[in-house]
Amino acid sequence: MSKQFRIAPSILSADFAKLGQEITDVIASGADIIHFDVMDNHYVPNLTIGPLVCSAIRPLTDAIIDVHLMVKPVDRIIPDFAKAGANIITFHPEGSEHIDRSLALIKDNGCKAGLVFNPATPLDYLDHVMDKIDMVLLMSVNPGFGGQKFIPQALEKLKLARAKIDAYTEKTGREIWLEIDGGVNTANIAEIARAGADTFVAGSALFGAPKDTDPHRYDTIVAALRAELAKV
Repeated sequence: MSKQFRIAPSILSADFAKLGQEITDVIASGADIIHFDVMDNHYVPNLTIGPLVCSAIRPLTDAIIDVHLMVKPVDRIIPDFAKAGANIITFHPEGSEHIDRSLALIKDNGCKAGLVFNPATPLDYLDHVMDKIDMVLLMSVNPGFGGQKFIPQALEKLKLARAKIDAYTEKTGREIWLEIDGGVNTANIAEIARAGADTFVAGSALFGAPKDTDPHRYDTIVAALRAELAKV
C-alpha cells in the first residue's frame, strides 16, 4: 500500500505583503495544507500572526489550515482559531497545564487536534492521549524562527513516533498523521519520509525561492518535492 504524502507550506516564510496571492499560488501548485505558525514571544522568542490573519485567508482556499500554536497558555486562544477557520490545531505539551483538557477543547470547537514535540521533548505524552489526537507534529528545529537547519536526531524520533502510531492504528483502525516541521527540503524529504513522516511542513524551501526569476517557481518546487517522495 503506498502511503499518501501531504505537503504543507508554512506561510511564516511567505511574503506577507502579498499573503493572499502567496497562498493561492502555493495551493495551485499542488500543495495540500496551509501550515499556520502562531508565536507569542512568550513560549517562543518571536511574535507572528493570530486569528485575524487566519480568518482573512480562510475564504481564499478550501485547503486544510493547520494551526501550530507555539503559545503559552493555549486554552484561551483555541476557540478563536476554531472560529477563524482552522481545521487542525496543534499545541506543545509545555504550553498546557492540562493536556487532556486542551485536546478536548479543540475537539469541542470542531477541529482536529494534535500535539507538537520539540527536539528534546519526550514522546511519552502520547501514551495516554492517542485516542484524542489526529496528528503528531515533530519539530526538527527548535521552534521560534524559520530557515533553520534540520536536526538529524529527528529521524530517530520519527521512527519511534511512527511505531507508536502504527501500533495504535493496528489496534483501533484509526489513522493519525505524522507531520515534520523544520529544515525540510528536496535534499532530505525522501529520507524523512522513510523514517515515517507522511506530512511535511516546507517553509523556506518553498517561499525562499528567488521571487522574480520564475513565475512558476512553486509548481517547480512542489513537483521536485513530490518527485523525491515518489522514490520512497
